[in-house]
Amino acid sequence: MHPVYNSRSPLCRAPVGAVPSGTVVRFRVYPESYRFPVRGYIVLWTDGRTPRSVRMTHHGRFEDREVFEVDIPTEDYAGIVFYFFRFENEGGSFCYGARIGRTGGEAEFSASFSPNPYQLTVYSPASAAAAPEWFGDGVSYQIFPDRFARSGAPLSPDDVLADGTSMSSRQRIARAWGDDPDPSPELFDGRMQVTNRDFFGGNLAGITEKLDYLASLGVTTIYMNPIFEAFSNHRYDTADYEHVDPLLGTEETLGTLCREAHARGMRVLLDGVFNHTGSDSRYFNRLGRYGDGGAFQSKESPYYKWYHFTKWPRSYESWWGMDSLPAVNENDPGYREYIAGENGIIRRWLRAGADGWRLDVADELPDSFIAEIKRAALAEKPDAFVIGEVWEDASSKISYSVRRKYILGVDGSPALDAVMGYVFRTAALRYLKGGSAADFRDEMEDLRENYPPYATHNSMNILGTHDTPRILTLLGTPDEVWEGPKETRAKLVCAPEDRPRAVRLLKVAAALQFCYPGSPTVYYGDEAGIEGSEDPYSRRTFPWGKEDGGILAHYRLLGDARRRYEALRRGSIEYLAADGGLLAFRREVKDDPAVPPVIFASNVSDEMLPLNLEAGSVWRDLLTGSIFSEAFVIPPRTARILVPEAKL
Repeated sequence: MHPVYNSRSPLCRAPVGAVPSGTVVRFRVYPESYRFPVRGYIVLWTDGRTPRSVRMTHHGRFEDREVFEVDIPTEDYAGIVFYFFRFENEGGSFCYGARIGRTGGEAEFSASFSPNPYQLTVYSPASAAAAPEWFGDGVSYQIFPDRFARSGAPLSPDDVLADGTSMSSRQRIARAWGDDPDPSPELFDGRMQVTNRDFFGGNLAGITEKLDYLASLGVTTIYMNPIFEAFSNHRYDTADYEHVDPLLGTEETLGTLCREAHARGMRVLLDGVFNHTGSDSRYFNRLGRYGDGGAFQSKESPYYKWYHFTKWPRSYESWWGMDSLPAVNENDPGYREYIAGENGIIRRWLRAGADGWRLDVADELPDSFIAEIKRAALAEKPDAFVIGEVWEDASSKISYSVRRKYILGVDGSPALDAVMGYVFRTAALRYLKGGSAADFRDEMEDLRENYPPYATHNSMNILGTHDTPRILTLLGTPDEVWEGPKETRAKLVCAPEDRPRAVRLLKVAAALQFCYPGSPTVYYGDEAGIEGSEDPYSRRTFPWGKEDGGILAHYRLLGDARRRYEALRRGSIEYLAADGGLLAFRREVKDDPAVPPVIFASNVSDEMLPLNLEAGSVWRDLLTGSIFSEAFVIPPRTARILVPEAKL
């Protein structure tokens, strides 16, 4: 039976999905004939505007349905248009509105206003024109610089750093590679706090030495957590945006890394922390280590207006109340010029060799500031890439009482090219841990419908990051262990009897990640079998020489498949199955029949599940080399990546 309305069907909405501003969108609705609809309306509104009703034209009957149609111009607008449908008959009115349960189908409301409307995303054409494709085409690899690889001798308290100071003089603690990170609070600056000042000595030269290893995984983009001078090992408490942290190297070391990466076809993405600085920084300088020019020392400081003092100098706004991270006033013209001006931080480090930026806590940055950052990046490099940390659906999120336009554009200016794929991670984990494949499909199809095509293509699809537990540990431990206090999970890893099952699920997860639209992003060491709960145990050192060979070989196969098959990089997606533990979809470049399609199929259940494909077709599994015909079964906790082998 034909649905009343399905926002994903071209029979109901054309074009389907997000549209550039200026597009005329045709809506077609099929209410039941037995309701005797006489008049039909589409009710539309945007934030802050009164809903308006537009009369639809009746176009006769289709099967047992009436057909109503209307064309709506989107005009010069970037944002979200909400809508539902209202029909009148002799007895009153009835409404259709919303994607209840993420189904994309219709839901009836007797009220005159839909409480959960459909969404039409309208984006700026400038954003589409400015978004490069190289990030989404490739494979990304996230590195926590202190923990990935060290070039040179083991770290020592007496090591002299690049700026001429020693480890001990900077109050940094040297640890041996392979030791556990220290989560303990200590007395520092008169308070008990977790300082994150234990260092293992990973550095930029170490990353450069491992570029061939990364190439063997198919990596095309290296994303590094912050590398600029800071007190902590995570370096989200920036002390000086103009200098590489001396523990990591120098500007020249970074330049060498970028040049060597480029020679291997890789790009380098830096982490920009522009919502706050460290209190121990040249800008704020609460501890006085940077002379007397900081905002904490003087209201005459050039940095004083960067911060939100409520009672100078000790009372000020900070990120999540952490006084070691004073919040920056991103609307201050001087700060904006320093970050996004012609000689600002964005352009300086792109000029030094980097290829783009990941913006930390993008929720905290005004859309206009994000637009300035993107314009600055484009001015320096026309194919520069800028991505934001957003954990939810970025098309419609409200942050600080404002509907955000992260990926849509602001006043005709380009916006973010994409956001981090935390929605993908959440949906994938739910499926992998026994959830419904249909829920995964529906949640991800909602996102594809809501996002501009460039944001879908460039999504940083993750299974874990420095802010989450390790994926292998999550898959190999019961849900109840995560419900208690964090202290009980301090050194949590899979029990020996549970690890084989977790490894099988991890291989399924990685295969899904590498086959789904977007850039599969590997958190360093996941491919080696690293385990750990939350920070700091998700930030252990890379186990060089002790990698899990089976997992590593699997990731190399996936990287090779992504490189060899264009359909995995740029193909459309069509779901073939989504039932219980069975998930299958087809990736295909429809305008080029010479490009072979690829089918992904997975079974996360405890039983064998059948999958039926095109009659007479023969397929080869890229993961095992096995040949399958049109009908076969998939073993429990297994994935297949199929390419056409021959025709019978």
